[in-house]
Parts: sequence; C-alpha cells; structure tokens
Amino acid sequence: MEDLIKITKQILDERYPNADVIFLSGSLLRGEGTPYSDLDLVVIFEQLPQAWRESFNFQGYPVEAFVHDPETFNYFIHELGRPAGLSAMSYMVAEGVEVPCPSEISRSVKRIAADLIAAGPPKLSDEDERKLRYTITNLIDDIRQPRSREELVASGAELYGALANYYFRANGLWSAVNKSIPRKLGKTDPELYSRFCEGFEELFAGGQSDKVIMLAEEILKRHGGFLFDGYKREASPACRKPLS
Repeated sequence: MEDLIKITKQILDERYPNADVIFLSGSLLRGEGTPYSDLDLVVIFEQLPQAWRESFNFQGYPVEAFVHDPETFNYFIHELGRPAGLSAMSYMVAEGVEVPCPSEISRSVKRIAADLIAAGPPKLSDEDERKLRYTITNLIDDIRQPRSREELVASGAELYGALANYYFRANGLWSAVNKSIPRKLGKTDPELYSRFCEGFEELFAGGQSDKVIMLAEEILKRHGGFLFDGYKREASPACRKPLS
C-alpha cells in the first residue's frame, strides 16, 4: 500500500497539482490486482468547469482517473449511478484512501458517498421489473435449444449480467456489472454464488444449460416467474417523426 500511495502522490503532484485530494481504491489496493489491473483514482478539485474521465500510463501502471469537484461527483452518483442501481464510484470514495491526507472537502465527499450507499438503490418500478423478467425469459428460451454453439455462448454471456442484475435489483440491493458481479454475489449470498458460477461454467464449457435454467426459474419465481404471454410495453406518444 505504501508504494501505491507514493505513486498516487506523484500523480497528484505531476498531473493534478491543484486538486484537493485523490481517493485511491480498486483491486490493487485490496491486494487482488493482476499485472493488468488499473490504478483506480477519484480526483477531487474544489471546483471545476466540468468533470472528466481519463486513462493513462504512469510508471508502469495503467491508471483510470475520474476527475470531479463535489457538485459533479454528487450529480454523477445520484443522477446517473443510483437510477441504474449502481454505486461503484461511491464505494471507490467511501472505501478509498485519501492522498495526500484527509481534508474538509474529502470528508464532505466521503459523507455524500456513504449516505448514498446507506440509502440504497431506488426500488424497481413495476414496469422495469417486468421488462427485466421479460428479457431474461427470452434469453432462457434462446439457450434451451440454441441453433449453434456460437449463439449459445452469445445468449449466455448476456444472460449472465441480466440475471445477476435482476437478482440484485429485485431484492433491493446495489447491482454490479461485468467482473464485479461474482465478487458482489459472493459477499451477498455465498450459496447462490456457488450455484451461479457452477451453472454458467457448465453452460460455457460444456454447453449444458439445465442448471442455469433452473437457477433463473428460482430467482424469477419469487417475483412472478418467467414472463412472455401478455407482456406489453407501450411507447411514448412523443415517439413519432413526421415524414418528409
């Protein structure tokens, strides 16, 4: 950790000399990094014209930086992250190490992040919940008897994220995407995580879909089960473009 803090301090001095603080977080800080893991940073200025995100290499480390002031950070986590049920940047700040040291601004931003995490994601609307179930139902039908191995893998890859997202959101939990899914699922429900991994491993490695189908049926059953017959989704009346 001392080396990571030292490198982060150098990044602060060389690239963001006017920033108030950098929150250092991510897999490298947790001791779970690989040679290709990013150094994840949230850089906070007192005030900026706009926020930005950038990637660069620094002393052999790939770095991913999210650059904000308190108001832009507050906007991104509340107006973009929370409606989608995602809180990754909030956790980066809440669990991150403040470099070079805590300040009034950094403590304020940490409180904003912690309050959002504690509040939890918004409840799924009935329409959104039905849409997610309908999507999963279609993907399950696609893997029951796929036309080819390639289509099985493609449908299974989409189902992996969709099923995990539905489980989290339908149970009022913060969701996860991509590689963070197994880590969050393992912390939330170790028994479900074990069956989730086993089912998708059999699907991808051997083309066997039975366990994944049973798992999806179990997860959706608690909230109404598979959904196809009778599903209807109306477009807004504004979805109209006059013919030229």
